[in-house]
Amino acid sequence: MLAQLSIRDIVLIDKLDLSFDEGLSVLTGETGAGKSILLDSLSLALGGRGDGSLVRQGCEKGQITAVFDIPIDHPARAVLKDNEISDDGDLIIRRVQNADGRSRAFVNDQPSSVSLLKTLGSHLVEIHGQHDDRALVNVQSHKLLLDAFGGLTSDREDVGRLYLKYRAAEKELKAQRERIEEAAREADWLKASVDELETLSPQDGEEDELAESRSKMMKAEKIATDINEAQESLSGHHSPIPSLNQLLRRLERKNSEAPGLLEDTIEALGSALDSLSEAQSAVEIALRECEFNPRELEETEERLFALRAASRKYNVPVANLPELAATMIADLAAINDGEELLFRLEENVKVTKADFFQAAQQLSDKRQNTALALSEAVMAELPELKLERAEFIVDIQSDEQSAGADGIDLIEFHVRTNPGTRAGPIMKVASGGELSRFLLALKVALADRGSAPTLVFDEIDTGVGGAVADAIGKRLARLSQSIQVLSVTHAPQVAARAKTHLLISKSQAQADNVMLSTNVKAIDDNGRQEEIARMLAGATITDEARAAAAQLLASNG
Repeated sequence: MLAQLSIRDIVLIDKLDLSFDEGLSVLTGETGAGKSILLDSLSLALGGRGDGSLVRQGCEKGQITAVFDIPIDHPARAVLKDNEISDDGDLIIRRVQNADGRSRAFVNDQPSSVSLLKTLGSHLVEIHGQHDDRALVNVQSHKLLLDAFGGLTSDREDVGRLYLKYRAAEKELKAQRERIEEAAREADWLKASVDELETLSPQDGEEDELAESRSKMMKAEKIATDINEAQESLSGHHSPIPSLNQLLRRLERKNSEAPGLLEDTIEALGSALDSLSEAQSAVEIALRECEFNPRELEETEERLFALRAASRKYNVPVANLPELAATMIADLAAINDGEELLFRLEENVKVTKADFFQAAQQLSDKRQNTALALSEAVMAELPELKLERAEFIVDIQSDEQSAGADGIDLIEFHVRTNPGTRAGPIMKVASGGELSRFLLALKVALADRGSAPTLVFDEIDTGVGGAVADAIGKRLARLSQSIQVLSVTHAPQVAARAKTHLLISKSQAQADNVMLSTNVKAIDDNGRQEEIARMLAGATITDEARAAAAQLLASNG
């Protein structure tokens, strides 16, 4: 419920702090005292349209803070969690309106959007007047109110889940059909491409491996000539090794003839021959290591060039050719095997569609029964509201072509205000005063179902008096037993039934008599008697009016 409302520098309000209780609270006061300013301020806090003209003259900004005491399982807390806003304790909404037209919004002291205020407001407060009967203006809400009255909310949610499942099946079926049609248009090209890629059979990482192998073989080819020349020099016809061997043997034979003369030479020649032999072996090893098959290089290049040609043809990197091949094979399979999958998807659509429409029809049948009960409940309230000749009708038109997440029904509240006239949509047939009374009857019938926890009625008793005003007061009091009700009223019969009575007045705020200020205060029993007497008598309060007020309060105490 709305626990507190603080207003700073809004129109005629300088500073105002109000506390609200459960039950029925009424706001009364003379015309022009500022009752509408309070409702405009509350509306602004709940995401209403901001306007710089709302800021009190001479001030840079105005501010409204609304504090709500809501249970732990209230839907507004789920909204807070979805927006990552702390939901511990009370819910505090603050709206700052600047004189230049800009405004800022805060929820639990966290900067928020105006749209979030509207969303929260829809869960917290309903404001109704002769020209703002939200529950009646929005035809979509008629269905929600009917379901709330009949306890059909969970049934509607089940229907919604089945509808989403059915539509998802339809979407999947449509996508498969489009895929088959697209593949069929390119079947010949697709088959040739698949054959080509299957023949090519590209492998993951193959391009890098081939490029590395080709590079090695090309480098080996470049140095092979030099290695061959080295081998020819060491082992060919012009090799110095045989001549040096012969020379070494001759010197060894002569060494005995001249001891000590040839030993160093013989040792040096032996070392040279050993080195040449080692070099000869090393060259042979190098030759074997760089040895390659020219045909292998040719085949490697052919494979590499084929892969890169396919890459250019299909406009994908070589590395993506295996993935492309798999995709094309799948597309080709969709042509060959698509009919079987298509059949399964069609069967799934049939099943999910049947499940949805069966549940929707069951919901529709329940709504038909609930519609009769709601009509009877509302009709029971109409006689005392001086609408005894009127008829309230819940019009239900079931149409599978208009199926949606909430079923197959088009629901609208109709009324017939006089016998013999044609029934029609409530917003077109009923007058402003009648609308307010129809709304009140509907809210009483719904009690604590299908309503925000706080209801605000703005002068719904305008233009009525006597028994009708008393009937309105009775119903507001009944409503307040299950939800918080605030009513701006001119009817003493309504004011006398309030648990809390707030008196709105204007006073001089500055010595120059230019600036006025709206004040609001809770009044006690004596103050209530005097205010109700004023409402009964007008400008001049008589003893008779005070006595009537006392009797009215006593009869409703």
